[in-house]
Amino acid sequence: MNLILYMSLGSPSLEKSIETARNYVAGGCDVIEADFPAKDPYLDSPYIQSRMAEALRNCPDYDQYMAAIETIKLQNPKTQFFYLIYERTILEIGLQKFIDFCHRSNQKDVILVGTEFPHVRKALVDSGLLASAFIRYHLPDEDIEVAKKANGFIYLQASPAGLLHPKYQTLKDIIHHLRVDHGLQNRINCGIGVSSPEYVKLVKEAGADGAFVGAIVLHLHEKPEEMKQLIRKLKDQTL
Repeated sequence: MNLILYMSLGSPSLEKSIETARNYVAGGCDVIEADFPAKDPYLDSPYIQSRMAEALRNCPDYDQYMAAIETIKLQNPKTQFFYLIYERTILEIGLQKFIDFCHRSNQKDVILVGTEFPHVRKALVDSGLLASAFIRYHLPDEDIEVAKKANGFIYLQASPAGLLHPKYQTLKDIIHHLRVDHGLQNRINCGIGVSSPEYVKLVKEAGADGAFVGAIVLHLHEKPEEMKQLIRKLKDQTL
């Protein structure tokens, strides 16, 4: 199973993000989830919102973020990447410009946030990119319908947020239900609430293809040796 680490691009600086990526890889991470900071990250936690706001205060130029990602990928050629981006941010960059950037940087997987502008998803998919779909823990029908049409991986909420499906209440049962009852063959990567090595182990035992880890690693960015030790512990649970 892949260990996927969230990188808050540009917070505290793009130069620091380039260094952080090297530390992620040195610790053993398989995939870096690199975000493009959004001006209105309405679906993110207050902590991530504050980091995105900091990034944009320091550097509002998305061209610089794209250049930083290309540098990071060149320095870490064996590492996989997911680009996380809001629809509105793509439109601010320019839809075709973003698509061209993805192809130029040899990127397929895009975690696309938002459903306001369906033409954005269509354009990404039509160009050959893989756009993910999000399924909440309580399995609302509308999430599953979007996932059935998605050509990218499924981003499955890893922990309940107060809502539970009446029948499928463990992560293992949820993944089995999606695979067997709905026939979803997409990769399933689980995130939101994965906050310890023990939870990474739970995600693996549930049958997921990957586990997203964010805040617990982000909080150690100023302590790189401690951060790498934690990443190694997280990675051990994926083996």
